[in-house]
Amino acid sequence: MADQHSPDVTDPVAARRPGYLADIAAGTDRFFDARRTDCPWCGSDRLAVRLRTTDLLQHKPGRFVLERCEDCTHIFQNPRLNDDGLEFYYRDVYDGLGESKMGAMFEASAKSYNARSEVITPHHAPKNWLDVGMGHGHFCRVASAAHPDTVFDGLDISDGVKLAEERGWVRTAYRGSFVELSPDLAGKYDVISMFHYLEHTKDPRTEIAAAAAALPPGGYLLIELPDPECRWNRVVGRYWMSWLQPQHLNMIPIGNLRQAAIEAGLTPVVEQRSESHESSDLVAALYLLLASKFTDDDRPWQEGPPSAARKRLCKIVWLLSVPLLVLAMLVDKLVAPIGRKHGFSNAYRFLAVKPE
Repeated sequence: MADQHSPDVTDPVAARRPGYLADIAAGTDRFFDARRTDCPWCGSDRLAVRLRTTDLLQHKPGRFVLERCEDCTHIFQNPRLNDDGLEFYYRDVYDGLGESKMGAMFEASAKSYNARSEVITPHHAPKNWLDVGMGHGHFCRVASAAHPDTVFDGLDISDGVKLAEERGWVRTAYRGSFVELSPDLAGKYDVISMFHYLEHTKDPRTEIAAAAAALPPGGYLLIELPDPECRWNRVVGRYWMSWLQPQHLNMIPIGNLRQAAIEAGLTPVVEQRSESHESSDLVAALYLLLASKFTDDDRPWQEGPPSAARKRLCKIVWLLSVPLLVLAMLVDKLVAPIGRKHGFSNAYRFLAVKPE
């Protein structure tokens, strides 16, 4: 007879629960490096706390702090997650339990993928394009329609690269660290893109330098990042989706990115701010607020599944919230044309070329 207390290996949540609970019991403080006293971008010791928050996406335990450099305005997680912490908090986000939900989110962003791919069109006809931080490869699938003569490959640290290759969305999928693999990729790609990738990395300038070294003369580096200068983050506070703690380690102002590209030997070509905005800040903030209080998801990092009463309460709250979510969505759309011109763009794009 089976032990009634043993995990149900057929239930992926129950099967993961013992491992998660053991990790949590050992304490989450071990997931962080020591707090640094200087800015990782410019070295200044003039730091100020910008945000204190929790994991609003998965609701794993832990508290996170973002600090802002008063000199260069770089914003960074401090103390920063170490490798064990990154593994714990990334686990079941893009793969595993989170794969289908994240895949649906990627699928819903097709319009922005087209806009990203079109940035290069007036300047260059890509032949071989490497998308770094490709996720499940949705950008490559969409962009290949706009660039039928371009071969797309992708790189990521997650298992999602296998899905992209199996589906035929990329020719070759590389799994691993871009900085470590970049010497072997040198000269193979005339376009390298990094869409919402650098903010996840420990040292963005090293990533930019690696891309510059891997590009041939005349090659282009295309980047999109959340804009930490967006005024929405002041309006909705810690519920601004682009904070995305604890995954986002660095929030890079466009001036700092430009400086890093120039130092790496690249020449800036295009900067877009209003064109990169996605009208979702208010509705996403409301969703995160509701989800932080009323969710009936069975999560393996919690002691057990929610009760029947909890499920009923959450269902009622979410049904009552539908009109508010619709209203927030409409407000996002209505204010976007004006907001884009007044500092409310939540992302920016940057294109640079390696001189001949």
